Amino acid sequence: MSYKLKSIVSVAAAGTVAVGACLPLCGSISAETEAVIRPLGTYEAEELDIGSQDVWTSVYEHQLPGYSGDGFIYLSATPFSMSVEVEEDGMYEIATRCAQILSQEGRMQTVSINGIDYTYNLPYYDEWTDVSLGVFRLKEGVNKIEFKPVYGYAEYDTVTVKKAELQELKNDPNPCDKNATDEARALMSYLSSVYGKHVISGQQEIYGGGHSMSTTIRYDKETNTCVDADGKTYSFDESEIDTADDGSTFVWHCYDEKGQVYNYNTQNRNYSYNYYDQEIDYLYDLTGKYPAIRGFDFGSNCPCYAWDDGVTDRMIDWAKNKGGICTASWHINVPTNMADYTLGEPLDFSKTTYNEKTDFVTANVMKEGTVEYEYFKLCMENIAAQLLELQDAGVPVLFRPWHEAEGNGGADGKGAWFWWAKEGAEVYKELWKYFYDTMTNEYGIHNLIWEQNLYAWSEESGDWYVGDDYVDIVGFDKYDTVYNRHDGLTSGPNEDCNSKIFWSLVGFVNNNKLVAMPENSTIPSVSNMTVEHANWLYFCTWYDNGQDNFISGDNYNNADTVKETYRSDYCITLDELPDDLYVYSGERPTDPTATTVPDEKDILFGDADLNGTVNVNDVVAIMCNAADPAGNPFTDDQVLAADVYQHGDGVNGQDAVSVQKFLAKIVSELPESYME
Repeated sequence: MSYKLKSIVSVAAAGTVAVGACLPLCGSISAETEAVIRPLGTYEAEELDIGSQDVWTSVYEHQLPGYSGDGFIYLSATPFSMSVEVEEDGMYEIATRCAQILSQEGRMQTVSINGIDYTYNLPYYDEWTDVSLGVFRLKEGVNKIEFKPVYGYAEYDTVTVKKAELQELKNDPNPCDKNATDEARALMSYLSSVYGKHVISGQQEIYGGGHSMSTTIRYDKETNTCVDADGKTYSFDESEIDTADDGSTFVWHCYDEKGQVYNYNTQNRNYSYNYYDQEIDYLYDLTGKYPAIRGFDFGSNCPCYAWDDGVTDRMIDWAKNKGGICTASWHINVPTNMADYTLGEPLDFSKTTYNEKTDFVTANVMKEGTVEYEYFKLCMENIAAQLLELQDAGVPVLFRPWHEAEGNGGADGKGAWFWWAKEGAEVYKELWKYFYDTMTNEYGIHNLIWEQNLYAWSEESGDWYVGDDYVDIVGFDKYDTVYNRHDGLTSGPNEDCNSKIFWSLVGFVNNNKLVAMPENSTIPSVSNMTVEHANWLYFCTWYDNGQDNFISGDNYNNADTVKETYRSDYCITLDELPDDLYVYSGERPTDPTATTVPDEKDILFGDADLNGTVNVNDVVAIMCNAADPAGNPFTDDQVLAADVYQHGDGVNGQDAVSVQKFLAKIVSELPESYME
C-alpha cells in the first residue's frame, strides 16, 4: 500500500449526432415497444425496451449485413433496456451480438444493472461479433438491465442473459520452486486445500518505527537495573551499556518478560517501543479472534539506512509460537538521485524513495558494472540474511516483492507507482526472474511461496504476469472505498467482493494459480463473496496509520461486518489453522537429505567437468551453470557430480562454495549433506 492515485477512466464523449436531422440517410425504421418482464434467454435488441427510438439497418453509408430480426439498435443518444426475472440471487452472464465501427482503439460502453453502472471496452468490430460483457450479480425477482450511451456509438443486434457457468477452480499444490522446503510445501498444500471453499483472514502490521509508544523506563546506574515508574524491572544485555554526550549512562535496549523490546532514544533520552500488535489486538477485542495471516514488510533493510526493526523475530514468533501464517512485502527504497549516493554509505531517508520519481535505472539492476547493479546486490544480501534466518527456523513465507507493479494501467510503465515498474512490464519481469534466480540458486532460499500482484484494468494487465515457473499466487489489492461501487452508496465501507476482477485474474493465469487479496481497505462481506463466487484465497487488511485507519476506521470497515466475517464458518481465523500446518507428509520430487550415493553411478563428487579431478575449474563450471543453465548446460552426470551442497536440490551457487571448502580442507567429504 502507498498513497497513490487510483485508475479512473475519463474519456471525452464524441460529438452528439443530430439523429433527427439525418433519418433519411440512416437506413432506419420506426419502432416502439412496451416494457415487459422477460425470462432468461436471447432477444433481438430492437424488441427490447427502446421507447420511441429507431431500429437501424445500416449506419449512414456503412452497411452491416447479417443482422438478425428486423435490424439493430445503434447506441448513440438514447438508452435501451430490458427487465429480466430470475429465480435466485446469483451470478449471470450478459452477452451480445454487436459491432463497433467508430473507434479503432475501442469504445467504452456502459451497462447498468439495477441502477449500478459497469463499464467495459468494446474493441473495433466491423462485422457482427458475439461478445461476453462479463458475469454480473442479479437479485431474485425482476432486474433492470440498461445499455447507456455514456460514450456509446456501438451497434447491438441481440442481447443474451443466462445463468453463469463458472469454471471449477484448480491449482497445483506444489510450489513453483522445485526445491521448496518441507514447511513451504506443507503450507502450499494447506492453502490449496481450502482455496475455493474458505477465505483466510489476514491483517498487516505497521512496520519500521510505526505506532511508537513512550514509557517511563530508565536505566539506574547505581543499581544497574532498568526500571519504570511503577518499580517494574526489565532485563538488558550488559554489553549494550553506553555513555551519552552529557556523560549519563544508558543501555540501548531492554526487554520485558514477554520479549517486548524497548529502544533508547538518544534525542529524548527515554525508552519507547513500537506497538506492532495494535491492529491484531483491536481485532481480538472486537471479534474474539485473531487473523490467521499476519502481514510484515522487509523495507527496513534498505542499504541506505538499514536498521533492525525486529521483523524476523516477530515472524518467527507468529509462525512458531502462535501457529500463524506469515506474508511479507518488500518496500525497498533506492536513492532519489543516484549522484547523492556513495555505495555502501548511509543516506538521509528523505533522499530515498520507493516511488517512480527517481533516476535509478531499473534495467541496470541486471547489468554488471552499473551502480544500480552493485546497489541491488546489497539489497539482496540484506534480505537474504533475514530469509535464511527464517528458513533455518522452519518458517515459510508468502513473499510478495515488487507489488502493485502496473499501477494506473498500461504495459509501458507510464502508470507505474514504483521504481521497479517504471520501465514497463518486460523490464519488470526480467527483474522478478533475476531476483528469483538469485534468491533460490545463489543464496539457497527455498522457504518462499512467491506471490505477484496483478490488476485487471484491461486485457493488457495480463502482460505483467511473470509466468507459472516463478509464481505461486497472484493477488489484487482492493482499495475501492470511495469509487467503483456496486452497492448504490457514495461513501463509507465498500463491501464489494470484486468478483469480476477475481475471475479476470483466474483467466490471466489460466486457472493454474491461487488468487488472493493481499491488501485491502474494506473487507468484502461474506455474503458477497459466497453468492458471487469471488473465492479469494485470503484478504489482508492494511494497517491503521492515524490518517487512514483501514481496519478500525468506520469509513473503511463496518465493525459489525468485521465481526460477522471473522465469526463465520467461511472465514478461517488463527485458532482454526491446523496444528500440523508446517508438517509435510507428501512425497518430494527429490530428497536433499539422502545419505547414500546413487548405486547406478560411480560419481566423483565435485568433478563438475568430469575430467577425473576436483579443482578450481569445477568451481567455475558450477558457478557458470548456476548463473545461466541454458547458456552453460550440464549433462545428467555433471549435475550429479556438481550437486554437492544439499545433494538432490539441483545445482546452485552453494555447490560452488562447497567445492571451495573441500579444496581448502574445511570439509573432508562431498556432498556436504552426506557428512555426519
